[in-house]
Amino acid sequence: MSYGNQPGNPEGYDPQQPGGGYGQQGGGQPSGGYGPQDGGYGQQQPGYGQQPGYGQQPGGGYGQQGDYGQGGYPPPGGYGQQPYGAGPPAPDNQLVAAILTTLFCCLPFGIVSIVKSSQVNSRWAVGDYQGAMVAAEEAKTWWKRALIWGIVSYVVGIVAYFLIVVLLFAASTSTSYS
Repeated sequence: MSYGNQPGNPEGYDPQQPGGGYGQQGGGQPSGGYGPQDGGYGQQQPGYGQQPGYGQQPGGGYGQQGDYGQGGYPPPGGYGQQPYGAGPPAPDNQLVAAILTTLFCCLPFGIVSIVKSSQVNSRWAVGDYQGAMVAAEEAKTWWKRALIWGIVSYVVGIVAYFLIVVLLFAASTSTSYS
């Protein structure tokens, strides 16, 4: 095989170089291109895939362990399903409760609960499942603290308001204008 000028081809390009190209030449025999070859990538190595792996039945190969329909592929997943082997479902990040308790109950505790709830999804995305569950529990704890503090402060505020009103009313009726 030469790459210089060939007789009958002034540009030096021969589209049917022996052993090169993508197709087959010479009666269906494999060429030197990308066609089927002995010992190439498409050949299965001896012993490879012969032992049943995790979750496989003896004697089954890839895609033959379930009766899924055409081609051995599993049924298509729905919206929100985790990919195979992705782990348990993500815990609730408690963001709605954190925002509501921040707005209506206790601002400082609510902000802490928002920060903790935002850590749940980021930790889950990087694979820190235990950290995501801990952050979800901490977010839940902080919004509950905000809720309790808010309820206590509202009750104390209402009681104090009524005490002030009663004291002012009692003070105004006890004075006499003679």
